[in-house]
Amino acid sequence: MLLETQRLTIRDVKPEDEAPFVEMASDGSLQDIGFDKDCGRWLGKWIVEAKEFALRDTPDTDYLAYMVTLKEECKAVGSVGCSYYEDLGEIGITYFIGAQYRNHGYAAEAVKAYTEYFFKHYDVQKLIATVRAENAPSWKAVEKAGFKLTEKKLYKDMNDEKEELYHFYEITK
Repeated sequence: MLLETQRLTIRDVKPEDEAPFVEMASDGSLQDIGFDKDCGRWLGKWIVEAKEFALRDTPDTDYLAYMVTLKEECKAVGSVGCSYYEDLGEIGITYFIGAQYRNHGYAAEAVKAYTEYFFKHYDVQKLIATVRAENAPSWKAVEKAGFKLTEKKLYKDMNDEKEELYHFYEITK
């Protein structure tokens, strides 16, 4: 998969992306989404799996992850894709931007581009987003990308130790 926006390229994950992922996770800011400071021990296997999932291309069963890079510099800054929420029976957008690249609108730009691709590529009518209430930059990014808030409720995501307050969003085709 290859997408381009004004400032970003979104592409398949490659083995050489391991170092940028580890670097982005090293400050601990991605721990909530499963990329802890020790992710270097398992990230190579995760990249192989992500490549296999991308080939299967089944968002209703697999996690699909793609690398977000700055177009001009070819610098890896984050990831975007989707995941099937078994507990909700829905496909949700997934994304992150490394701490040093935040506050430039890259998350909203990547989410919007991937959402447009998703609706053109799959016969799916709705995509959701679940964002912790405390993570205002993240829920502002999905709102800028066109997602609409549907509810706020306690929810325990797979990486959460306990229920947390989440904002639930959706966007339809």
